Amino acid sequence: MMPMSRLSRSVLLGALLALAPGAALADLRMCNTTGSRVGVAIGYRDGQGWITEGWWNLAPRACETLLRGTLAARFYYVHAVDYDKGGEWTGKSVMCTRNKEFTIRGIEDCLARGYERAGFFEVDTGEQKSWTIQLTDNTGAAPRP
Repeated sequence: MMPMSRLSRSVLLGALLALAPGAALADLRMCNTTGSRVGVAIGYRDGQGWITEGWWNLAPRACETLLRGTLAARFYYVHAVDYDKGGEWTGKSVMCTRNKEFTIRGIEDCLARGYERAGFFEVDTGEQKSWTIQLTDNTGAAPRP
């Protein structure tokens, strides 16, 4: 279960369906269904170990492709910040971030390496080739596949 932020935000997760018959989409996308501007960081394992990347800035009610191509991992981790109303989407998995654009290898010793630590929530893509994560500001809603 995902810990709730001070705004009791929730996350709805969903698989991205093909836009046209036979179309093979293969991306990790994020949709911001809120009325606020949102900053997003992600974490995942690739062939060389853990990596965190950020920040993508999503406009209200907009979607953005975070990673292009077939997903390389089953689990992705997300940390997001509401720039307008405050609050954040967090989780129990601690990874490294920084205030400006970043790509960080490894999740250990964040502070000693000059980075910040942040909680990320887990997204299980079920080994799909593409996936869309939806950030919502509905209170009381539980994460759903």
